[in-house]
Amino acid sequence: MAEKEGALVKQGHEEGLKLATSLLEEFELPGGLLPLADVVEVGFVRSSGYMWIQQKAKVEHNFKMISKLVSYDTDITGYVEKKRIKKLKGVKAKELILWPPVGQITVDDPPTGKIHFKSLAGITKTFPVEAFAPRQ
Repeated sequence: MAEKEGALVKQGHEEGLKLATSLLEEFELPGGLLPLADVVEVGFVRSSGYMWIQQKAKVEHNFKMISKLVSYDTDITGYVEKKRIKKLKGVKAKELILWPPVGQITVDDPPTGKIHFKSLAGITKTFPVEAFAPRQ
């Protein structure tokens, strides 16, 4: 795949998780945004910002502070830039009985403590950034 050309690729859970976490940190995104399990591979192409994550199984995570259930597919892709992930695929947030896919995540710049999730249906939800802090 051309979009994976020149990528930094890490195999295995520990190395993959380390790369994913360091990218979130570098691009000023909350460290708990991707609660991954059984990571197979994480890749990142610095020139385009393209990132992919493969995990063995789908993960559902409940962000307790905001009572939000989020589903992470076995394949997650997107484009990472400062305080934003665009063209995100493989992440869905439960809204009542629907699971609309999340297409973009943006953290306010300058920081206001808010993070915005935009679904492909055009719905935007705003939450406190600290709801996505890394689990201790």
